[in-house]
Amino acid sequence: MTEPTAENADSIVAAPSADIAAAEATAAYPAASDAAAIAAERAVGAPAASDSAASDSAAPGAAPADLAAVRAAHTLAQQLEALLIVADEPLSAVALATATDRPVREVRAALVALAADFDGTADGSQRGFELREVAGGYRFYVRESLDPIVADFVHQQSPARLSQAALETLAVIAYRQPIARGAIASIRAVNVDSVVRTLLARGLITEVGHDPETTATLYGTSDALLGHLGIGDISELPPIAPLLDDPSEGFAHESL
Repeated sequence: MTEPTAENADSIVAAPSADIAAAEATAAYPAASDAAAIAAERAVGAPAASDSAASDSAAPGAAPADLAAVRAAHTLAQQLEALLIVADEPLSAVALATATDRPVREVRAALVALAADFDGTADGSQRGFELREVAGGYRFYVRESLDPIVADFVHQQSPARLSQAALETLAVIAYRQPIARGAIASIRAVNVDSVVRTLLARGLITEVGHDPETTATLYGTSDALLGHLGIGDISELPPIAPLLDDPSEGFAHESL
């Protein structure tokens, strides 16, 4: 699939001006930043020995007895933290109860205790992230007061060119927004988790809500992207149907 503004977006994103870079950095991590995705990527990059051992023992296909042993060796709070830190979408109390083999009521109580702990309710020491209940589920977010530090960090990173996969994913989001991650993957016929995280980190897309039926996060283009493309509204995007071999391949509307 060819994105009609891909070449323009790619060249501008590759070498943004100081003003655009600053705007992109500030928009890259709003109050509802995906802290879980950031932490998960760091964990994947340099796992601790104990973490690796736990992951190996609880690998897919592990015997029920082994999984039970891992659960018994860790507190419910530890298990919930591990699950939440790798979640791309809010996790419901029911899903967490199933994953930990604990009653839903017990899981809810543990989540409340975790949120209070991260907020420093007991000792007044806040963590850099917080646990929020959103869209019927729970998820980690960067604490709003730390936005300037995170934005400055992103601003100082060397801008990188967007890959073809990122450009195609960006085009799908631009023309079909608001759209859930699963729908994007269905159109592109590939897993788009890492690409979506990249676009979020670059401030080119943003979370715009949740699907009322599935509670899945919906994504749309950011104001920063519109600035890069030199347009004021998504309605100014050029028609895409003439550029498709099959106008029915996921783009029912020529313009928004």
